Amino acid sequence: MKFLPQDHSRAALLVTVLALASFARAGAESYQTRVVVRDLSRPTGIVAQGSKTLYITQLPTPGVPGSMGGQNTVDKISLRSGRIKNLTTGEPEPSNLALDKHGHLYWTCKSAGVILERNRRGQVSLFLRGLEEPNGIAVDRWDNVYFTLLPTPGVPGSMGGRNTVNVSNGMDIMVLTMGEPEPTDIAVNRRGDAYWTCKSANVILKRSAEGMVSLLLSELNAPVGIALDKHGEKLYFTEVPTPGVPGSMGGDNKVWMYDFEEGELQLVDAGDPEPRDITVARNGRVYWTCTSAGVIVEAKRAHDEEDDDDEEEEED
Repeated sequence: MKFLPQDHSRAALLVTVLALASFARAGAESYQTRVVVRDLSRPTGIVAQGSKTLYITQLPTPGVPGSMGGQNTVDKISLRSGRIKNLTTGEPEPSNLALDKHGHLYWTCKSAGVILERNRRGQVSLFLRGLEEPNGIAVDRWDNVYFTLLPTPGVPGSMGGRNTVNVSNGMDIMVLTMGEPEPTDIAVNRRGDAYWTCKSANVILKRSAEGMVSLLLSELNAPVGIALDKHGEKLYFTEVPTPGVPGSMGGDNKVWMYDFEEGELQLVDAGDPEPRDITVARNGRVYWTCTSAGVIVEAKRAHDEEDDDDEEEEED
């Protein structure tokens, strides 16, 4: 396992957070969006495998275990056939998901304070326990699992907040940063650079593979979900300032793409009632859960050709 160096300088982080991020908001490139899955029950987390498979969590009864009537699930969706396969039922709060290069699926169970792992044979095991409100999750190419803890959402460290960004190999846990008001969701590229949304601070932060934490984007509007494309060249994220409110009723929720090379933000979608989590498939298609509407939305660039990827799905 490769662990990356840790930056212990909280002062350095504060300086970078106070700096202004330099980016331009570009006009929307033409994206085509469509609903690809309907009739879900509060879909929340999402991650793509290849170009034809999605994994999601559904949270109709957040915080309620199956033994007390909870109906929360982790599910697999075939985009080719539309088939939805249930993987687990009854966990109190399966929140966000991540996949490693071996096809192992990880998810945070927020109220239970654990991270679970499902291998390719379908066996579910405990990866970490004793956590305080784990939320966002990502896995790097060395199989290190990055995750955020939100015991005090919206409360900065200067006011007693205990929120952290962490990384673990399943045995040791390293705290990467602490004291941010709301590190919500996280993504990591092949180099080992990590990016996370801080919802209440309205920023996205970056921690380089060398351990330096800096501000990537500021002046956002309640950023939540975050994902990178397969090359790490484009960063997608959702903004959810008005959860459950569609654009036709004054909602201001959006989906954005940040192009690292151009230094520009491009609007992907606006008006969705609750674009929660987001993922990018291998073919570049973007998918997000719309929690209150109970759907999954797909976005693709208008000039992209139809996908002819004949990738076979993993058999469980």
